[in-house]
Amino acid sequence: MAQTNNNKHLTAEDRKIIETGICNDSNKVSIANTLGKDKSTIGKEIKLHRSLVYKCSMPLECQNYRKCKYERSCTIECPEYKPFKCGRRDRSPGACNGCKSWNSCRFSKYKYSADIAENEYTSLLASSREGINTNEENLKKLGLILKPYIDRGVSIYSILQFHPEIEQSEKTIYTYINDGIFRNAGILIRPIDMKRMVSRKITKKDSNVYKERKDRTYLKDRLYEDYLNYIKENPNAKICQMDTVYNHSSGPFMQTFKFLAYSIMIILFRETRTALDMYNGILLLETILGPDIFRKEAEILLTDRGSEFTMSEDIEKRDDGSRRTRIFYCDPMASGQKGSLEVNHEDIRLVFPKGTDLIAMGFVDQKSANTLSSHLNSYPKEKLEGKTPFQFLEFLNPAMAQRLRDFGISEIAPDKVLLKPYLLKK
Repeated sequence: MAQTNNNKHLTAEDRKIIETGICNDSNKVSIANTLGKDKSTIGKEIKLHRSLVYKCSMPLECQNYRKCKYERSCTIECPEYKPFKCGRRDRSPGACNGCKSWNSCRFSKYKYSADIAENEYTSLLASSREGINTNEENLKKLGLILKPYIDRGVSIYSILQFHPEIEQSEKTIYTYINDGIFRNAGILIRPIDMKRMVSRKITKKDSNVYKERKDRTYLKDRLYEDYLNYIKENPNAKICQMDTVYNHSSGPFMQTFKFLAYSIMIILFRETRTALDMYNGILLLETILGPDIFRKEAEILLTDRGSEFTMSEDIEKRDDGSRRTRIFYCDPMASGQKGSLEVNHEDIRLVFPKGTDLIAMGFVDQKSANTLSSHLNSYPKEKLEGKTPFQFLEFLNPAMAQRLRDFGISEIAPDKVLLKPYLLKK
């Protein structure tokens, strides 16, 4: 074993040894022992500098694709779907160099190159010492690509999905913007122009102010604990999270629904926020999707304990006694229990900041709600591997996607996506 040198940076020769070790099917521990390093150092080095050299052409990396009985439609609903996990690629050593199945493997392949890793490392050093590792001309080209998207409220992550030719990482670009680097190239891109998360100031309230609701029968067997027990017993049940968004108690209101299986959100325009109005909103959603799709995709409705969602019996059962859905309620002051929908609400706030007049900003009817839904669902998501929620829905459930198009919600072209307060004024 080599003499321990944990406190020293990896050299070009070290990286050659790492590449050779990967090609020889050595694991991280063996490579680390050879270099006198910790295995975590080797793991980070490989993961940081490995390159995606082949992208899986299948929609999902399914382990059972060779014996697929369903014409390789590849959906997460498939009873035969089993996520592919490669012990070599995903664990140790962490790259596909030297793999005997390289030519026959149809899954995404990563390659570690000592030369590329060394070049990236030296470039990083140059960047840290000199400010940025680029010239004014290239910086200007980058700024001209970024600015139109940023002006429309598109995140850096999404821009990189639209423009894979951009070499800089998401983190690097954010650093450029925060440091005002683009100003040197004559491009005005400010941190204030960027998509930002909605910050919430949590204040301590006097417990005596809280008044318990007198009639709590609607909560019986519908608590968050009951919800957890139900999904434990029914792991394949489809979940739809529901809430309302508004800026003034007089309205208008947005009744929001997020279908977790597809990350798709539907916004319904509501003039009032009564329990009856929210119940009618659910009936409208059932009409939009059709009873069969609604029953399957909204088997569970998860919402908060707002007074507008108290008609639990009517929501769950149709007039003929058949079951429409099951509704469950989050714990008090626990919005994180439906956190996926809350994240989408932050995107809504990019268009309609708190305190603004929704009517004056153009939110006046269902058509404007559909426009908002269309733009929000045409935004690439990192957790969807760069796909938009609408693209994901279109692939996994084309019938539901067509229902939304018929209603007026459709995908917006990448260069037309707009998440700014003037969206509905254009």
